[in-house]
Amino acid sequence: MKVLSLLGSTGSIGCAVLAVVRQFPGRYAIAGLAAGRNVELISRQVREFSPELISVLDEEHASLLKDLLPVSYHNRIVWGTEGNIRVASLERAAMTVSAIVGAAGLLPTLAAIEAGKDIALANKETLVMAGKLVMTAVKRHGVRLLPVDSEHSAIFQALEAGRKEDVAKIILTASGGPFLAKKAGEMLHVTREQALAHPNWSMGKKISIDSATLMNKGLEVIEARWLFDMPIDGIKVVVHPQSIVHSLVEFQDGSVVAQLGIPDMRIPIAYALSYPKRLPLALKPLQLSQCGNLQFHEPDHERFPALALAYQAIRYGGVMPAVLNGANEIAVGAFLEGRINFPDIIALVTKVLAKAPGGSEDSLADILAADCSARSEAEDLIVEMTR
Repeated sequence: MKVLSLLGSTGSIGCAVLAVVRQFPGRYAIAGLAAGRNVELISRQVREFSPELISVLDEEHASLLKDLLPVSYHNRIVWGTEGNIRVASLERAAMTVSAIVGAAGLLPTLAAIEAGKDIALANKETLVMAGKLVMTAVKRHGVRLLPVDSEHSAIFQALEAGRKEDVAKIILTASGGPFLAKKAGEMLHVTREQALAHPNWSMGKKISIDSATLMNKGLEVIEARWLFDMPIDGIKVVVHPQSIVHSLVEFQDGSVVAQLGIPDMRIPIAYALSYPKRLPLALKPLQLSQCGNLQFHEPDHERFPALALAYQAIRYGGVMPAVLNGANEIAVGAFLEGRINFPDIIALVTKVLAKAPGGSEDSLADILAADCSARSEAEDLIVEMTR
């Protein structure tokens, strides 16, 4: 039986992880759960999976969780970054599933690696912010880092068709989000609800907005650069509205290997948990005869400039990707709160990048300082924009 610690248990990925665990009770067990504010949901998860340690956002939410659980669980409840680190590093766990949204996943994931845990990575921000540091730690501690994102899982699977040295490029597919057919001028007045309505996937709020701006794909480009040790010019993005082909690998002989499947996150999650085996998930099979025409085209950088910003950030290097991520998290939050308009998200990130501080990608202190600076700068710009 493989014992797991799960970071981000109440999010869309976390709930899907627990659905896989629930389907295979003899194969997986839960040692630790970490969540944020949703104490009602995590209280139900705790009762079902009986973890030895539970972490929530802060002491206030820990108190609320205690009110919902029997006294026997109270001494198992911790909180904050330190609580997440403890859950990520639990001795009994063989693998930590990193599914916390945003920069909050970096330190617990690093702690899990340093504790010798294999990582199932759904938190792309870990590699966006500190890819070189994280992958160096993975090698130093001899652990496996397995991708959970559907695109990176697809690449991981396709790479097994050939030798790494024979790869010409990797190709990430993007659905294009809900505004694929909109013109730039039409996006000024899009609503929060429209931006959250992804056409193919059921995702959390932050990643749904990132998909609508195409920033999610930009972050995935940076993640892929580190995860697959690929030069940035060897990573391409194509828009594929049907979300059937999850990504592709092109080899130097011209062969292109793709991974196809229905858009259900349980597939890449189960593969990361069970690798190199595959689990009988009993999902509805992909029916190619019902897929119609599968379309692929180049992304429109004029309407979706976020992708170009991500390439710019990773080419510049240093702490620039951390700045990109930090500014974007603040901008997305401001849009969800109704403080800025949809096009302001990328406009704001662009301005913060222009003022980015220097720093080394080899220094965790520099990366965290740049993240903090980017968030502060973004908040100041939002105040100016909303006066």
